[in-house]
Amino acid sequence: MNSQEIRATFLEFFKSKQHLIVPSASMVTKDDPTLLFVNSGMAPFKEYFLGNGTPKKSRIADTQKCLRVSGKHNDLEEVGYDTYHHTLFEMLGNWSFGDYFKKEAIAWAWELLTEVYKIDKDILYVTVFEGSNDGDNLEMDTEAYNIWKQYITEDRILKGNKKDNFWEMGDQGPCGPCSEIHVDIRTPEEKAKVDGKTLVNEDHPQVVEIWNLVFMQYNRKANGTLENLPNKHIDTGMGFERLCMVLQDVKSNYDTDVFTPIIREIETITNTKYRVDEKQDIAIRVISDHVRAVAFSIADGQLPSNTGAGYVIRRILRRAVRYGFTFLDKKEPFIFRLVDILSKKMGQAFPELKAQKQLIENVIKEEETSFLRTLEQGLLLLDGIIDASKTKEISGKKAFELYDTYGFPIDLTALILSEKGFTLDEKGFEEELQKQKNRSRAASETSTEDWTILLDDEEEEFIGYDNLEANIKITKYRKVTSKKDGEMYQLVFNLTPFYPEGGGQVGDKGYLEDKNGDVNYITDTKKENNVIIHFTKNLPNHLNETFKAVVDEKQRFRTECNHTATHLLHQALREVLGTHVEQKGSAVHSKYLRFDFSHFSKLTVEELRDVENFVNARIAGKLPLEEKRNIPMQQAIEEGAMALFGEKYGDTVRAIKFGKSIELCGGTHVENTADIWHFKIKSESAVAAGIRRIEAITNDAVKDFYFDNNRTLYEVKDLLNNTKNPVKAVQSLQEENASLKKQVEQLLKEKASNLSKDIENEIQEINGVHFLATKVDLDAGGIKDLAFSLGSKYQNLFVLFASAPNKEKALLTCYISKDLVASRNYNAGQVVRELGKLIHGGGGGQPFFASAGGRNPGGIPKVLEKAKDYIN
Repeated sequence: MNSQEIRATFLEFFKSKQHLIVPSASMVTKDDPTLLFVNSGMAPFKEYFLGNGTPKKSRIADTQKCLRVSGKHNDLEEVGYDTYHHTLFEMLGNWSFGDYFKKEAIAWAWELLTEVYKIDKDILYVTVFEGSNDGDNLEMDTEAYNIWKQYITEDRILKGNKKDNFWEMGDQGPCGPCSEIHVDIRTPEEKAKVDGKTLVNEDHPQVVEIWNLVFMQYNRKANGTLENLPNKHIDTGMGFERLCMVLQDVKSNYDTDVFTPIIREIETITNTKYRVDEKQDIAIRVISDHVRAVAFSIADGQLPSNTGAGYVIRRILRRAVRYGFTFLDKKEPFIFRLVDILSKKMGQAFPELKAQKQLIENVIKEEETSFLRTLEQGLLLLDGIIDASKTKEISGKKAFELYDTYGFPIDLTALILSEKGFTLDEKGFEEELQKQKNRSRAASETSTEDWTILLDDEEEEFIGYDNLEANIKITKYRKVTSKKDGEMYQLVFNLTPFYPEGGGQVGDKGYLEDKNGDVNYITDTKKENNVIIHFTKNLPNHLNETFKAVVDEKQRFRTECNHTATHLLHQALREVLGTHVEQKGSAVHSKYLRFDFSHFSKLTVEELRDVENFVNARIAGKLPLEEKRNIPMQQAIEEGAMALFGEKYGDTVRAIKFGKSIELCGGTHVENTADIWHFKIKSESAVAAGIRRIEAITNDAVKDFYFDNNRTLYEVKDLLNNTKNPVKAVQSLQEENASLKKQVEQLLKEKASNLSKDIENEIQEINGVHFLATKVDLDAGGIKDLAFSLGSKYQNLFVLFASAPNKEKALLTCYISKDLVASRNYNAGQVVRELGKLIHGGGGGQPFFASAGGRNPGGIPKVLEKAKDYIN
């Protein structure tokens, strides 16, 4: 069976067992602050396990895109070195939400594997939870053990410890014992040597887990204790790539048709052969895995960046680039060329790959180009470190600087050092890395207490589209402590007018007022696993009473103006630039809006003007809001509504219409476009290849903008003696300034030329070096000209110039002839770094020319005295 048939067979089997087949959710999480990416099949269904939502059906099956590269589930460093770990993988799963339990889950898993997929029963092992004697004091899962005995001999049912056979989604939340199904695909000769049961869960490449059946029956509380869930659930996950390996009778996931087309393309592009050289094989596996992870992430809306989830994607792509750079000798972008074969192979199951193909290729190519420049820069810096080193061991601190500041990979550093006969202080590097991790961990450390339930049977309702205040009750609360925010409380209400952060729009702020008039301010509102959470610094008094909840009306209105403007802006861009434009992200605050969109080039002044005029024409047109709150998804699409890639939509949706602008949106909007008053673009820039960003303002912010500009104009006119034509007056000043600058430059050149003649008399010959250390009265440009002028006349020249432009500033400039740099290992950068300490500053540069600045001109005499030490 090929991989597409294997996937389809799984879904068809569970469809026959009355499961609803649902598409994969976006890999990029939206309302779960505990995850950067979906890292297991159950993550999109978390709200159902927690009891915060109701699934469409109690039985569901799917294939879910997962990414494991951070946190507890982190397989990144294993990828490429073994044959069965991946960053991105598909998790085939079947789910029961309070419906069937262990008996059916085990029976169907066995039926599918042995009767449908025809896997030999004699190569399968299963594990069950053996119980624990720790604080949980859990008994062995004898129920699962007895069910398994009906299908497989007892010698193939293994008892597993808590690490392997008790599944938890985190430090808190639903959990339970599990049964893993393992497969032994070793040759008969290998099986004769070692009993397969001894290799289960021992990281053997041919004895691997393919399916995990999790029996969700407990909830882990913040204090570590377990309580029974109200309902028992089934959560299963089968590794698609591993299943393909077994069914296609190969010994590696990379030998399945999931990967072989990508590997063949890598061979062609890089002119290499897979399975010839082990280091090249690892590189090919890394690249074939990583391009999938990066491509799917971009398709789901997560672009590479320097923070959060974006940094994870950038790190994965850079790992692939450096393996190609180091082991496949690829010094130019090439990974982007693999997107075509990937979209052809997986586009049928995941249509977002085809729809976003051009964008994915553009982003990857730009990222590759940028990182290859970083590698080139890093190689030069590493050469400088090697040249300046007095020993054959490079300090871990220096290597960490390269890694942390410039993004230069540590393994590449170690490889280059080894080739040049140097070693790396690996312990020192690890110490620096650990210090950074500790700082990062301390900064993000958060402790969350369990919810305290006040009203157990209340169902939260959002009423904020129609009301900005309401009488509410607090149903539950918990305390959260973090290094960043200190002590905060999270509150949940039975109903709320507060809009939670989502769809790019910020969460509402406001306050709670009790019957005595005491106020607690709501500083933010967010949604977590389908629950609207309100943040407050202090816990209200009289928790069981009724409170008046009031949204900050002014902030909400300004935010609504900006959110509505993003809809009009989206329409304007598609009208002015073309229908290829799609929204790729937005941020809607009360003070401004930010809108990211797909487009291939910088917008011209005329295009920006046309976009601005288009939006303002709709504002002047006084278009009313037409809202449909519970319209079937398909009907909304048929009526012209735009849906965004990566967003999670239900069977019914909310459609927002202003004139011909129709979008699916859960945010809040003005009643009429006239409320926006005016729209003004502040900036337009690039975010990534093929992605542009517009920042704009509306309403009060526009009024402030014009007021500030008007005030600035009057101030400029006042400085120009109230001229009637300030533009012409400024142009005249610019011309006059340019003329004067030319005169000054000419005078400085003449001064430097005259100084050169006088200063040559001060040059001394010491130990075969023409040496000069003196103070001069020139600017930085004049000093550089003077240094290079002397350098053209004298061989073996070592010059150090000092100057003091004012009482608070000192400058040092060092010039060393290249022949001295080569023959005596002199380094101008090292000279100014060390002497710069005497003027309370620092600097650097190249071995033959460098400069430094400092705030202590009084240190100059000491600098000039010390300079001679370098040639003595």
